[in-house]
Order: sequence, then structure tokens, then C-alpha cells
Amino acid sequence: MISKVLIANRGEIAVRIIRACRDLHIQSVAIYTKPDEDCLHVKIASEAKCIGEDAIKGYLDAKIIIQTAKECGADAIHPGYGFLSENYEFAKMVEDAGLIFVGPKSQVIKNMGNKNIARELMQQNGIPVVPGTKVLNECKEEEIKEFAKKIGYPVILKASGGGGGRGIKEVWNEDELIPAFNTCKREAKAYFNNDDVFMEKLIENPRHIEFQILGDNYGNIIHLCERDCSIQRRHQKIIEIAPCPSISEHLRKSMGATAVAAAKAAGYTNAGTVEFLLDDYNRFYFMEMNTRIQVEHGVTEEITGVDLIVRQLRYAAGQIQELEQSDIKSNGFAIEARITAEDANKNFIPTPGMVTEYYPALGPSVRVDSHLYKGYKIPPFYDSLVAKLVVKASSYDLAVNKLERALEEFTIEGVKTTISFLKTIAKSKEFRKGIFDTSYIKTNLEKILSNIDDKNKKDKDEIIASICAALKDKLN
Repeated sequence: MISKVLIANRGEIAVRIIRACRDLHIQSVAIYTKPDEDCLHVKIASEAKCIGEDAIKGYLDAKIIIQTAKECGADAIHPGYGFLSENYEFAKMVEDAGLIFVGPKSQVIKNMGNKNIARELMQQNGIPVVPGTKVLNECKEEEIKEFAKKIGYPVILKASGGGGGRGIKEVWNEDELIPAFNTCKREAKAYFNNDDVFMEKLIENPRHIEFQILGDNYGNIIHLCERDCSIQRRHQKIIEIAPCPSISEHLRKSMGATAVAAAKAAGYTNAGTVEFLLDDYNRFYFMEMNTRIQVEHGVTEEITGVDLIVRQLRYAAGQIQELEQSDIKSNGFAIEARITAEDANKNFIPTPGMVTEYYPALGPSVRVDSHLYKGYKIPPFYDSLVAKLVVKASSYDLAVNKLERALEEFTIEGVKTTISFLKTIAKSKEFRKGIFDTSYIKTNLEKILSNIDDKNKKDKDEIIASICAALKDKLN
């Protein structure tokens, strides 16, 4: 078994991994950069190591991270999500250093990280994929236009090495095509240091359904049911639901079997996610495979009772997976709402600053994964995610009620957050009925923003009204 794990990450996912290590009596090592020295993961780990002054560079410096792991006697590195988690070169360096990488093998990360390679592998194994092209970078403009005509507008341009909603451009007509292609290349180079771009048919207003995969090092792979991640803004997930409230049991079984087949085709080990697009005719297409723990893993844990981080650590250490597909039962519904430090009324601009009050929601089957605490200063350098609220109930309708109640109770003061924005979505009739697709936020954004119940604004208005009333009485 692993005795000490270095967590090559920060914030809430680092806190989550540290807690799993504690459950297994494994020592944990937190790394941090100077601006992050007050982050909760630094305070609760068995030990913490500073890896530099710059806010970001240390978290992306594979050599320093591996050197730190060796110096402190760690025998494994958990990458979390983001940063180097899907960097196959980092995983290979960890393997070559004689350490355990808590995730799939580096070659699998490399194959699945390149969307073109992943598409070809899936096609070879009979997995349905969206109609599309190979890399277009060497093609002339006229060739690119011909591909688009053949596929049929609208199309979508994607960075081969992309992820997290970056390097994606929708194209609705020929006039937009070449400018969008050039923009997509620039984004891909800037974010992924790989400007390869390919084209797919744009599946209009699909549902985004993903299956959690779990496998050991011996070819035993199962899925742990699906998550509906269709509530998203600019290709970034906002709310996730497990299981999907609007697909049939027959479709669920078919997609689940396909997800396992995709993972086996990739030679997958550890925790990962097979992501599908589902159209209006219940046809589903392989989109990509995420070779890491997902932000939304908590909803799967809640409905299956399987601790995914604990399983990651055990399987990375060589334990055989004793679970079979028949052992996995979905119990009730779980919903996760991602709370970010952003101002929804100002185009979701990040709002770093001091947290003056922090009261997370509580109650039966309410879970909060966060690194916040009262007095913590949210730095401006990182992703704006500050908390994940997860609720569970016996039915989807009750889970939505619980989500609304928990968001009402959740209090973060000192910085603007998206709590009110999320609460407005939870109250909407479309969300309550489970009838939505990936266009929901884009289509309804103006209505959602106009219906936001801003508690802070109400409080301020009440204070101002009280002052005015007091002054009026005094003048009279």
C-alpha cells in the first residue's frame, strides 16, 4: 500500500485528496506557492512544502514537484484535476522516477489527450463518434471549406489537445469558418502549446452525458452510472446530476456498456470519464475521455456509495478491483452546484478578495467540498471555483428542493459569488422537470439574471431605506 502521497494540486481537490489519505492512514504532502500559503490544503496536510514565489509556475513545474516528492519520502503523486493532471509527459516523468502516478498510464493519457487519436481509436473499436475530420492545419483554406460543406453546417472547430471548454469555436456559415479556424489555432497554441485543430459536425443543443469509469491494473473495468452535465456556460459545467433524470433504462444500459468498451479499447486504468453527446433522437456519440478525477465526482460517490479517491489510491497501489458491474446500484439522485467567486451580473468577472463570513449549508445528505474559511483571502491567480455543493435525495424532485434550500442557506460574504445565480436555475421550471440541454444557459441567461434574488442587495436596500426613514422622522 502507498504510505505517503504528494498532492500536485491546490484548493478544494487537494483538501478532498488529503481527507481520503487520512481515511486510509496515508501521510499527505501539500505543495504550495507563496501566494497560496494560507490555503486550507496547506493547513490540513501531514506536511506542506513551498515550491516557489510565483503563483502558478510551481504547480506546473514537473521537475520541482517530483524532486519535492522524493525529498519528503513520498511514494506516490496524485495530480487532482487541472494543472498537470492530464499532462502525459508529467505522468511519464513520475513513472520514470520510480514513483506511483495516481491515474492512468502515461501512454493512455497521451492517446486520450489527443482528440484525433482518441476518435480514431474509438472508430476502430465500433464506438460511435461525431462525423468529423482529422487535423486541418496542413490543409488549404479551400480544402477546409470543402470539409465543412461535406459535413454540413453548423460545424465545430476543436483543439486536438484541448479541454476545459478552451479551443472550441462554433461555425454557422462559410464566412465565419476561416476566421474561427485561425482564432481556434491561436487559442490552442496559447492554452495547450499545440495548435492542431480539427472539425466536427455540431450536434445542436445536445445533452452532455458522461459515465464514470473505474478500473484496476489488471483489465477489470466497470462504470459507476452516468452524470448529466448539460447545464453549462461556454462549455464549462455549472450543475451536474447523477443519474440523468431524462433517459430511459434501456438507453442508460446501452451507453454504459459503450463507455466500458471505450475504456477497454483505451487500455484504461484508475478513475476516468467517458463523455457522450446525446441528440434529440437518443443517438449518442463519443466526445472525449477525461483521464483524471472529475470535478463532479462527488455526485457519483453519493448515489453509489463508492469513494472514488480512495479507490484511485488503492488501485494505483496494485489492489485488484473486487467490484463487478452488477454490484453498482444507483440509489436516488444527487446534484452538484459549482459555486464560483464571480459576479454573474458583470459577465461573470472573477471576484477575488477576503471572505468575511462563511456558513456552508448543512443538513441530511448535504455535502460541501471547499477550501474556504472565514478570513481566507481568495487569490486572483487561480480558477474561481470556491465550493461544490452536493445534495442527495430519494427522487429528483426532492433533490432539487434540497438544492434550492441548501443554496438559500449557503452564505459567503465579502466577495460576490454565483450562489444566487445557481438558486435561480434551481427554481426554474425547466430544471425542475429535468428538461434541458447544453444550450439552456445561453438561451435563458437574460431571464436568469433578471430573476436573481441578490440577498446582499436586498440587505443594502433595507439599510438605506431605514436610514432614509430615520432621517425623515428626525426632520419632521
